Amino acid sequence: MFTFSDICLRPAKAEERDHLWHFIYVENEWKVHDAPYFPLEHQSKFQFRRHLFKRLREAKTAIVIDYHGEAIGYLSCYWEDQSTRWLEVGITIFTSAHWGKQLGRKALTLWISHLFEHYDVERIGLTTWSGNPRMMKCAMALGMQEEGRIRKVRFHQGQYYDSLRYGVLRDEWQALRKKDGKLRCVG
Repeated sequence: MFTFSDICLRPAKAEERDHLWHFIYVENEWKVHDAPYFPLEHQSKFQFRRHLFKRLREAKTAIVIDYHGEAIGYLSCYWEDQSTRWLEVGITIFTSAHWGKQLGRKALTLWISHLFEHYDVERIGLTTWSGNPRMMKCAMALGMQEEGRIRKVRFHQGQYYDSLRYGVLRDEWQALRKKDGKLRCVG
């Protein structure tokens, strides 16, 4: 379990399975900003329990974001290319009631620090699209650099958007965190 201010990252609790499934596959307001150009592949509760929920319970490649005792979203990591140690992160905060409060920024600060401690990688990346300005702002506030912009490759609701790649190197991350000797958000 990791904490930063009012955010805690922790394994999912058994009794949260239906709550998490509901906010991912039924009441999925988050999908409006999280790659809406890709359809969400619905999973039954059984499939969810065997796949994502199992990862959330193990808390190694996915972990719950807890805000004042409530599971409000989750973080994940995945290999873009494990043979070259290219690790990416993702974040989902379920409802707009929790957006714009820097909760994602705090959660990502904890998660990225944890991943650098536990994985032998020199860089951690995050991919988003130009239709999600809050995620772009969050990445920059974390100290990530815009490393790539592929223009007009995401088509959504009759409009083209850019795909954006952000990344931070281990030494950059450590330097940002050493400024005041504790976990912090830079923005």
